Amino acid sequence: MATTNESPVPSNFIRDAIEEDLRTGRFTYVRTRFPPEPNGYLHIGHAKAICIDFGMAEEFGGQCNLRFDDTNPVKEESEYVEAIKRDIRWLGFDWGDREYYASDYFEQLYEWAEQLIKEGKAYVDSLSEEEIKEYRGAFGIPGKESPYRNRSVEENLDLFRRMRAGEFPDGAHVLRAKIDMASGNMNLRDPIMYRIRHVSHHRTGDKWCIYPLYDWAHGQSDSIEGITHSLCDLAYEDHRPLYDWFLEQLGIHHPRQIEFARLNLSYTVLSKRLLLQLVEAGHVSGWDDPRMPTLAGMRRRGYTPEAIRTFCDRIGVAKNESIVDISLLEHYVREDLNKRAQRVMAVLHPVRLVITNYPEDKVEYVEAVNNPEDPAAGTRLVPFSRVLYVERDDFREDPPKGWFRLSPGREVRLQHAYYVTCREVVKDASGEVVELRCTYDPETRGGRSADGRKVPGTLHWVSAAHALDAEVRLYDYLFTKRDPTEVEEGKDFKEYLNPNSLEVVRGCKVEPSLKGAAPGSRYQFLRVGYFCVDPDSTDERLVFNRTVGLRDTWAKLEQSLGKGKA
Repeated sequence: MATTNESPVPSNFIRDAIEEDLRTGRFTYVRTRFPPEPNGYLHIGHAKAICIDFGMAEEFGGQCNLRFDDTNPVKEESEYVEAIKRDIRWLGFDWGDREYYASDYFEQLYEWAEQLIKEGKAYVDSLSEEEIKEYRGAFGIPGKESPYRNRSVEENLDLFRRMRAGEFPDGAHVLRAKIDMASGNMNLRDPIMYRIRHVSHHRTGDKWCIYPLYDWAHGQSDSIEGITHSLCDLAYEDHRPLYDWFLEQLGIHHPRQIEFARLNLSYTVLSKRLLLQLVEAGHVSGWDDPRMPTLAGMRRRGYTPEAIRTFCDRIGVAKNESIVDISLLEHYVREDLNKRAQRVMAVLHPVRLVITNYPEDKVEYVEAVNNPEDPAAGTRLVPFSRVLYVERDDFREDPPKGWFRLSPGREVRLQHAYYVTCREVVKDASGEVVELRCTYDPETRGGRSADGRKVPGTLHWVSAAHALDAEVRLYDYLFTKRDPTEVEEGKDFKEYLNPNSLEVVRGCKVEPSLKGAAPGSRYQFLRVGYFCVDPDSTDERLVFNRTVGLRDTWAKLEQSLGKGKA
């Protein structure tokens, strides 16, 4: 059994395979790699892969390399490289000095390609892209050989070298492996190894105009780095025979590829291609929009790296694809924030509450616990005065049965302060409540009654004279459909976007202890939820993102089932 900080985690087939390889001597060390394409920001699905890649290496005393699969200059940017490194470090992992790029190996990959050509195992094909697709056949239908398949070694070498020299336009030729056009595995039907792309590369500039495809670059890059276990998602299971074929033909170090099920999360999409569409079409404010499942978006929303890692550990490693309910992720975020977030008071929809028997010029400071889950967090002093703001929804003039909050004649507790009773309701010309006039019991300081009487309702509040103005952004799921990738005929996945995924609430009031709160700071707004200070915040305008609400359906389910952990 492996362990996390909290409790044992069951073994899995990847760990079992690594243990077997070490026991049998197939490998004497463990080295994995995380190979992101720098064509977008990392998302929560990548977090699972990162935890597996780095986690397995760490568990067995090995190493995990960071290698960028920068083989497609059309879609890759340095911005993505830096964002990926930032996100991995934020998640809590480090690759030391082992930062590599597939482009580091372009020369070696080219030499190996020439080796296969000389051995009659690769050839230059001059079919068009459409013709190549047609010649490949289909599942259950054998492909047919290209008329250029039997070019001589000399002609293939000449054409390939001229491709490198830039003599031909894009699409004129490709280099293909010569395997089996009748194979039941489509990946073995003479796969393309190189294509011509007259595009500047973000690292190599214009040095190259031919670029290797993933299947050719990936396994050989693993071999160069001495990788022992190439951990991939299930999409690459059918590619494994090709991964093995290339390594076997070259006779070089042969890592073991192991596939696992990727993470699918409800009410979202985990595809950089689809997420890029959302960014480019302006459906979100960018890759770090708090509604996005990117690590940058989750960080901005207030998720902690610890919560994400716990989530990835708890969902485990499987061989079958499934959709994980997003509320499980929220459960671990909530569980983590409950331990670390300072409690503060914030009123999102304020209405004035005037304590008529409290001195007009008096201000006193009541003691408030910063976090009951963390005694070391201490306490703070919160100003209390005659005029307060309370939540508009905490008052009902004609309350329903079972109402425990404020209403005419009802006594409630003000958190950390006093008992108050509503005596009068003031409305404007339209009939909207604009002020609640109450009296307080001075013998209930600290929210405790000297005579032992109890009140069922407790309200949060802020002093009107000391309150800070704030903007609060309330987020809901980005999509209305549980699996937005299941697109109905004639529809686009963007048609399932939730029009109410963001609500901006202005005119909020927060307690003065939040003045100068740094972006990224996390808080629990009492009785409201967990919030994070957004980078848009300034000294003049505080901006908070709701990270997650207080309600935890997963915790309640676990309790009902008699379980202690998800």
